[in-house]
Amino acid sequence: EEAGIAHLHVFPYSPRPGTPAARMPQLDRSLVKDRAARLRATGHRLHQSHLDGMVGTRQWLLVENNGLAHTENFTLVAAAGLRPGELVPATITGHNGKHLDMQLTAAAA
Repeated sequence: EEAGIAHLHVFPYSPRPGTPAARMPQLDRSLVKDRAARLRATGHRLHQSHLDGMVGTRQWLLVENNGLAHTENFTLVAAAGLRPGELVPATITGHNGKHLDMQLTAAAA
């Protein structure tokens, strides 16, 4: 939370036979699942906060080929109908909980 991380990828550790970690004492699977679930919930909350904080900002977007774009901090933005590879200025107007919504704006002079 203090680091301002906006996206977490959480998965339980799986021991690999023959590795030093596999020889260490293992935690109870229910504890591992509980910790992972709590961390995912924290990650979801942090991501929502990040998206909320982007609303109303002006961003440069790099358009991808799948109807999405990325801001300079790599946040996903819906960008249907734009040419892949374009770099476009936009104002962030909202979000759907997963990606940002935008309105194209004129480039600053």
